[in-house]
Amino acid sequence: MENCQKGGNMLMLRRTKNFLNAYGVEYEKEHVNPLMVPGRVYVLKFGKRDGEFLNRFIVEHSYTWTGRDKINKITLRLHGQKHPREFANEAKLLQYLEKHADCYVKKQGNKKAGKNS
Repeated sequence: MENCQKGGNMLMLRRTKNFLNAYGVEYEKEHVNPLMVPGRVYVLKFGKRDGEFLNRFIVEHSYTWTGRDKINKITLRLHGQKHPREFANEAKLLQYLEKHADCYVKKQGNKKAGKNS
């Protein structure tokens, strides 16, 4: 069963997960297959407060004819945000996260020791 998931789910947002782990931010992941649309949705929740994850990355992706994942859009929805941020790829998402890391890591209280910004 794990070999089936190794291809797509395990590698989705790998660099973003490494970034969150480096800052000690807890996250939870799930894969959603909507019934009415051909695309797939991958949700990565983070920012735990009072036992509940408040923020999330929503990745809309599809598969190419060779079977590879193709990210169509990454949406970052923070708690209470009315207009979420959208990114074309993971590299642009990581640029945004690195620029604003101190904002959400301070709220968590888990800032990585020795990190030079």
